[in-house]
Amino acid sequence: MNVMANTDVHIKILQTTDVHGNFFPYNFITRTPWKGSLARVASVIDSVRAAAGKENVVLIDNGDILQGQPTVYYYNFIDTVSPHIASRIYDFLQYDAATIGNHDVETGHHVYDRWIAQTSTPILGANVVRADSGEPYLTPYTVIERQGVKIAILGLLTPAIPAWLPENLWSGLRFEDMEECAEKWIKIIKEKESPDLIVGLFHSGYDYTRQTGDYHENASLQIAKNIPGFDVVFMGHDHQRFNKVVANASGDSVVVINPANNANAVAMVDVTLQKNADGKVALKHISGKLIDTEDIAPDAAFMNEFSGDYAKVDEFVSRPIGVAEGEFSSHDAFFGPSAFIDLVHRLQLDITGADISFAAPLSFDATIKKGSVRVSDMFNLYKYENLLYTMRMTGKEIKDYLEESYSIWIQNPSDAQSHLLLFASQNPTASDNALKYPSYNFDSAAGIRYTVDVTKQKGQRVSIISMADGKPFDEDTEYKVAVNSYRGNGGGDLMTKGAGIAHEELPSRIITSTELDLRYYMLKEIERLGVIAPKTLDCWKFVPEDVVSPLISTDKAILFPDR
Repeated sequence: MNVMANTDVHIKILQTTDVHGNFFPYNFITRTPWKGSLARVASVIDSVRAAAGKENVVLIDNGDILQGQPTVYYYNFIDTVSPHIASRIYDFLQYDAATIGNHDVETGHHVYDRWIAQTSTPILGANVVRADSGEPYLTPYTVIERQGVKIAILGLLTPAIPAWLPENLWSGLRFEDMEECAEKWIKIIKEKESPDLIVGLFHSGYDYTRQTGDYHENASLQIAKNIPGFDVVFMGHDHQRFNKVVANASGDSVVVINPANNANAVAMVDVTLQKNADGKVALKHISGKLIDTEDIAPDAAFMNEFSGDYAKVDEFVSRPIGVAEGEFSSHDAFFGPSAFIDLVHRLQLDITGADISFAAPLSFDATIKKGSVRVSDMFNLYKYENLLYTMRMTGKEIKDYLEESYSIWIQNPSDAQSHLLLFASQNPTASDNALKYPSYNFDSAAGIRYTVDVTKQKGQRVSIISMADGKPFDEDTEYKVAVNSYRGNGGGDLMTKGAGIAHEELPSRIITSTELDLRYYMLKEIERLGVIAPKTLDCWKFVPEDVVSPLISTDKAILFPDR
C-alpha cells in the first residue's frame, strides 16, 4: 500500500491593532509628517503577499480604528453621508477579519453600526451580546480557508465598557467576561467547524491584574494560558509590544503577540502545518515577529486611492477658530497649575455653569502654539471623544477624589535624591522615564483653592481652603461638578475607589450631559471667545515649596529631556 508523503502548508497571518485613525504618514493633529500609518502597512502587506502568495496570507485587525486622528473623526461626526473611510480601507486592503475595540464603541451606535454595515470585512465580538436575549450582537467568529487549511478566528473585546462609557453609546448591549466567553465559544468552534488552526483576536492586553471597576480589563494572556485550543492569540488595547510563546493548561504552546498602536508595527505569525495522507494536521510550527514600519515607504496605490480623503481632512483641520496669545503646553500640568489644563477647566466651567471642574492631561506631550488656533489644535487639547457631564458630589467626596488622584500622581520624597512624580522605575532617567500610572488619570480641580502636601500620606495631602471666589468650602455641602464622561462613568476609579461612590450609583449623580463630544463644545467656545490667553487659575499648588521646587526641576529634566 502506497502512502503519500506528508505535505507542508505555509501560511502567514498579519495583524494590525489600535490604529486609531492613523491611515496616512502625516499627523493631522500636529500637521507634520510622521512614522507609522496604514499607508506604510499597505506596503508590508503587498510585500508579504507577493513573496508568499496571496492565497497563503491572512490579514486581520484588532480594533480601535475609529478614534484618534481627525481622519476618523471627520467621517464619524462631520461627513456622515459618505461611506466611512475605515470601512473602505478594510475593503481596499482586503482584511479577512477584525474585532471591535472599546474606542470604536465610544463613537456610538450610529457610527460603529454604520462602519460595520459598510465593510465586507466581518467585525467580530463574541462577548458583545444583546442585553434582552443574550444573543451575539456581532459575528462571534469566522472561518477562513487557505490551501485546504481551516482557520477559525474568535473575536473578543475587553468587557470594561460600562466602566468607561455612558450607556447611550452601547444601549441594548452587554459585555460578557472574556475568559468565560472564550471557553464557551472554543467548544462550539471545535464541535461545529473542526478547524486546523484556532486564532484568538482579542482587543484586550496582557496584564490580568488590571482591574477596572468590576471587570478584568486585560484577559488575553490569561485565556491563552488557561483555555486549551488556541494556537495563536493576537492582543491589542494596551498599546504594549509583546511577542512570546506560552504554555497552556494542556502543555501546548501558544504564540501571543501584539504590535502595539498607531500602525508603527505589524505582527506577522508564520504557520507551518504538516498534513498527512488523509489530510489531517500531524504537526504545527508557529512563530511570531514584529515588523517595524517606520522606514517603509508608503504604498503609492493606497495614497492614490485615498488622496481625496486626505485633502478633505486636511482642509477640515486647517480651519482657523481663534488666536492664542501665547503657548499652552501639557508639560506644565504634571508639576502644578498650567495654562493648558486651566484652559480645559475654564471651558468646562463656562459650558456647564458648574461649581467645580475636574480635568487631567489627556495628552502627555501636547502644545498649542502662539498664533492661529486651528481645528487640529483641539485634538491636542482634548484627545478623546468624551461627553461632558455635570454631576452631584459632596465636598467630602471631592476631597477624597483628589486624594486618590494625587496618590497615583506623586510620591513622598524622603531625601534630596527623591522625586515628586511617581515613576515606574526606582531610579528614573531621561531614557527610562515612564510614569507608574497613566497621566490621563491625574485630575486636578478648578473652582476651589487647595494645597497638596507632598510630605504627607494619602488621605492627608489635600487641604481645601475655600471656593475660588473665597466663599467657604464645606465637606457636607453638595456641589455641581464638571467632569468628562469617562471619569463620570467610573474610569480611572477616582469616582469609585477615590470618592467612594458605588459604580451603580454614578448614573443617578449625573445632572446633565452634553449630546456631542466635549471637544466640539470647546471648539465652539473658542470660536466665540476669539482669543485665548495662556493664564493659570493658580487655584492649587504642591507644598512645602522649599521641598517641591528642586524636585520639580529634577523631574522636568527626566520627563521632558528635550525641553
